[in-house]
Amino acid sequence: MITLICYLFFILVSFWSIQAIPFYKFMGKYENQAKVLIVLLSVVIGYTVSTFFLNLITTIENLVFLVK
Repeated sequence: MITLICYLFFILVSFWSIQAIPFYKFMGKYENQAKVLIVLLSVVIGYTVSTFFLNLITTIENLVFLVK
């Protein structure tokens, strides 16, 4: 459950932050494709960042066992 919440949170954060980039100027007449590109990029970035943080938390938990 925590994994799903983490994925959704980081996807929403990346979607929010990617909207600041004016893809519509770059894409010109392909406005619908620009919207799809924003969604796909936000999923990729959000998944990657959340995977990193989940692995970081797991590694920190494992370090506690190494120190004992």
